[in-house]
Amino acid sequence: MKKSLVILTAGIGSRFGGGVKQLTPVDGNGQLIIDYSIHDAIAAGFNKIVFIIRHDIEADFRSVIGNRIEAIAAPLGVEIAYTFQELADVPWTVPAGRTKPWGTGHAVLCCKDLIDGPFTVINADDYYGKAGFVLASDFMEKHPDRYALIGYILENTLSDHGGVTRGICTVDKGKLCGIKETRDIRRTEKGIWAGEEMLDPGALVSMNFWCYPRVFLSDLQFGFSDFHHNWKDPLKDEFLLPVFADDMLKRGFTFDVLFSSDHWFGVTYKEDRAGVVEQFRKLIDAGVYHPDLYGDLK
Repeated sequence: MKKSLVILTAGIGSRFGGGVKQLTPVDGNGQLIIDYSIHDAIAAGFNKIVFIIRHDIEADFRSVIGNRIEAIAAPLGVEIAYTFQELADVPWTVPAGRTKPWGTGHAVLCCKDLIDGPFTVINADDYYGKAGFVLASDFMEKHPDRYALIGYILENTLSDHGGVTRGICTVDKGKLCGIKETRDIRRTEKGIWAGEEMLDPGALVSMNFWCYPRVFLSDLQFGFSDFHHNWKDPLKDEFLLPVFADDMLKRGFTFDVLFSSDHWFGVTYKEDRAGVVEQFRKLIDAGVYHPDLYGDLK
């Protein structure tokens, strides 16, 4: 069975201060955060990797990671595929002045012709830890027709250099009951806050780590059409996976929640990079990863 990992790499990374933040090395060997996710996915049993990129970063992406990953994946029997998320790739006329991408839900739709079985979606610039990929792989193996979210603890997912957006989850008996997209979450001396709302540091959050059956793409297509007909701001509104998941829950769909106690980290802001490099150094020193990252894959 093909178990695909879809990696969202088309984001413009505006908060990072320019450049393509997904192509920023995070260790002394020139590896990227995305390298660690690919390594952990292959080790957990994923056998297809789909990169969602933009045409304007394709040359850099293939040069820095794509060609290298293809060479690593080929002898392991792992298929590599590419698709593109572009602003004009929608069934309607793009509103004048729109420059913002259409969101993560639209990004996943862009790979609909490349998916032939259950699949997992992650962000390129997030480090999720090994446990999540094992949970996702095992879940898809046992339940290829079911939905799941890999959940993380809020206090394990924050940046020290600015606000972040997280999907705050309500969970009951291992099932997702609701998800609230919450912006500008910050750690302060008086706790974790989003605006004037104090948040539970132990709350479960979405980090855009989803498990989907192939049939999900059909429902996503209908959802994207509804998004178009109901948007409030045609220049800024986005079709986001957590928001659509909440809509699915209201329509009676069921999502299992698979809990990971691993710590997230990532380069949300350029100031995050030094801390991320230090985190990976510690993981390598502790033997969690081999200095030759892909050297332990057979």
